[in-house]
Amino acid sequence: MNAVWGSILKLYGEYGASGVNLSLISFDEEKKSAVVRVGHLGLEMVKTALAAITRVGNEPTAVHVLLVSGTLKSLSKKVEL
Repeated sequence: MNAVWGSILKLYGEYGASGVNLSLISFDEEKKSAVVRVGHLGLEMVKTALAAITRVGNEPTAVHVLLVSGTLKSLSKKVEL
């Protein structure tokens, strides 16, 4: 999450980051996947910030958005939370 927040802050500053309403719902270390909650007004900003992440710590990293859903309930029907 630090890399995500860092990318958002770098691209949009503190004012832009304040409107994102980002929170981590779950993280699977084995699958290296996460479910994050984002306000609908901040979705495009978060998707852009995720695409801009190239490193986490010293490890080269690529972050991809797999699914977007309107609610966590409908997302849980599509994937295992």
